[in-house]
Amino acid sequence: MESVSKPFSFTLACLSLFISAAFLLHAAVPHSPSTFGANFPLRSLSALRVSALSFSSSLSIRPLNAQVASNHSHSYLGFDRNIYPGDAAMPILRKTFAFTSYWLSPPPGEKTNTWLGKREFLRAQGFGFLVLCRGRETGELKNEAAAKENGTQDAKNAVAAAKSEGFASGTIIFLDIEEGGRLPASYHAYLGVWSEELTRVGFHPGVYCSGMPVKEEPGVTISTADDIRNDAASREIIIWAYNDSCPPSPGCTFPQEPPPPSSSGIGYAAVWQFAQSPRRKEFTAHCPAKYAPDGNCYAPGDMAHSWLLDVNTATSPDPSGGAK
Repeated sequence: MESVSKPFSFTLACLSLFISAAFLLHAAVPHSPSTFGANFPLRSLSALRVSALSFSSSLSIRPLNAQVASNHSHSYLGFDRNIYPGDAAMPILRKTFAFTSYWLSPPPGEKTNTWLGKREFLRAQGFGFLVLCRGRETGELKNEAAAKENGTQDAKNAVAAAKSEGFASGTIIFLDIEEGGRLPASYHAYLGVWSEELTRVGFHPGVYCSGMPVKEEPGVTISTADDIRNDAASREIIIWAYNDSCPPSPGCTFPQEPPPPSSSGIGYAAVWQFAQSPRRKEFTAHCPAKYAPDGNCYAPGDMAHSWLLDVNTATSPDPSGGAK
């Protein structure tokens, strides 16, 4: 911490602030033309106020919001995978990753959930969390009434599982949506009531979805993330976007300074999944950082290639706020 041993500079700083306050107060109070002279221009008065404020700022007095912004300029690496990699893997993975996924339901294609009961162990290791649950497929949502019924029930199940695992109110729960492009109206109805139910009981809704543009017709493209964002009922949902296409993805890499989620092409994304296992050759052929020969992505410390995983970057080391 810098020592306060410069009384003259301190006096100048105080004096400049006093002058600034005096001019601002003067501007707020009605004055007769004789106060500064009948021909004294208001632009000159403004210049005096700006000059005083500029002088005070030269003495290293920074606005609080600038200090806060500088504390949130860093991005953090995390991983996700459907199957829990095992207790022995987590200290190794923690050397590379700040956060991990955490399923509240069986992942897509699985009948069981191997992550249950692991929150406290992972929290003790210093991990943050991406808390998620499986979303319905479009074919399961026959009509709007069925969609709303399923959405409400799925939200209740997710909240019950979150509480059972020790996640507190305020945690963001991401709904896993595997479909790309524009979602049908029934899915928006499902997502709307799912979001409302989570919010009603004190949790925050998020979605894992595609941030990759899909061509609908000549000159028209849409991503699932934008489709959700453009829907009024879903506008406040936190977006975890996946886009493993190179570019913008850097490929299977683990940089000390990860790219921000906004580099995904979805400027409002809080999380970006930029590498998937196994890789999709049609999107990853030009990745600068290559995947393993078997097509998967492995952490640097995984010398035996035991835990294939997906790689993410986020604006927080605990994107779901689940470590609280």
